[in-house]
Amino acid sequence: MKKRLLILGSLREFVQLIDMARARGIYTIVIDGYQNSIGKQHADKSYDIPPGNIDEIVQICRKEQVDSITTSFSDYLFECMVKIAAKAGLKCYFTPEKLACYRNKAVMKDMLTSLGISTPRFRTLKPDFTDDELREIRFPVVTKPLDKYGSRGVFVLNSAQEIRSCFQEVCETSDIKEILVEEYHDGYEFNMMTWILDGKVHVLSIADREKTAVEGRDIPISTRNVYPSRLMDDVFEEARSVLQKVADHMHQTEGILSMQFFWKPGAPVSVCEVAGRIFGYEHELVEYCSGLSVESLLLDYLYDEKSLRRNLLEHDPYFKNCCAVLYFHGKNGMVVDDQSAADALAALPEVREYWPFYRKGEKIIPHGANPYVIRYYLTGADRKSIDAATQTIFDRISVLSPEGEEVLFPDRMPEYPHGPMIS
Repeated sequence: MKKRLLILGSLREFVQLIDMARARGIYTIVIDGYQNSIGKQHADKSYDIPPGNIDEIVQICRKEQVDSITTSFSDYLFECMVKIAAKAGLKCYFTPEKLACYRNKAVMKDMLTSLGISTPRFRTLKPDFTDDELREIRFPVVTKPLDKYGSRGVFVLNSAQEIRSCFQEVCETSDIKEILVEEYHDGYEFNMMTWILDGKVHVLSIADREKTAVEGRDIPISTRNVYPSRLMDDVFEEARSVLQKVADHMHQTEGILSMQFFWKPGAPVSVCEVAGRIFGYEHELVEYCSGLSVESLLLDYLYDEKSLRRNLLEHDPYFKNCCAVLYFHGKNGMVVDDQSAADALAALPEVREYWPFYRKGEKIIPHGANPYVIRYYLTGADRKSIDAATQTIFDRISVLSPEGEEVLFPDRMPEYPHGPMIS
């Protein structure tokens, strides 16, 4: 009987997974709430159902005789997959009763603290919090809702009064009217993706996660992720050891475990968040740099354990080539008109892929289906060539509104005074 796979998610980052599954002879059923999305055009069958409708999707699993389920790239989709798999009796590397440790930021922070893992000092606050609750916290702080994702409600604030004035906005989209406040960490930031096999953490990649400060209280925007990190030798073993400690504590013996963390010279690795999914919008770079396909891992986990083992054991996260993804954020509510300057930059030899997400006349919605206005994927022989191409794009890019105003926030290159250069 033909294999029948349910994939949660149908936006652009899922297309390669859908196409690869079909190429393997797997019947693909795609579900999410986005109508007429590109992934649904590639799948064998699709349903327009919000992934949080767990019981409804479980019934579809039974009706469609689904034998496996997968997703990635989103904390929310990961959570939904875990719940659906448990109810439908499908293979999954995680269980619902442990979800809070990866999905509730306060529970996650408590877990890290109990394991002796460094994490920015934090407090959870209710609307009627007192100044005394922040007595040991150093400003500025970062605010976060406890149970949401996608940078909603995330601000950099400088006083208890600022927290009070923003409190409702922070938790506006949250089901929990309580917020997390943590000290702002000014070190280098990293994304790390791993796969656990037989209880052992295998590092897929470590990237520099670069940001650009914006005006006001908004958190610095993510502007570039570069693979491999130029500080690999400084953080690799400690970061891997930290995630191994988390995996052992959670009794997670297989599947995905990722981490965002900070580091600066003379200080330990400090964990921002852990997640049970692959990072979206950048997993392609693992394949560009090393040849290892994340989509293959997701499918092999379900259908070809021998191939999964071989690929993980042969993989080297110290990539020989260098790759980067550049993110360009747009100003909320502005209308896109002239993208010709951005289009022209796609002809640079280092540009592997160019993804404009808005058409002429469309309004920018930062927390909608398209959180970015434009992405560029760059490939090169070394960090020097990637940095040069990045600077060219940062200097020349422009997207204008009908009134001739710039709709993009500017991106800037960071400085790296410490650590070895990987070439």
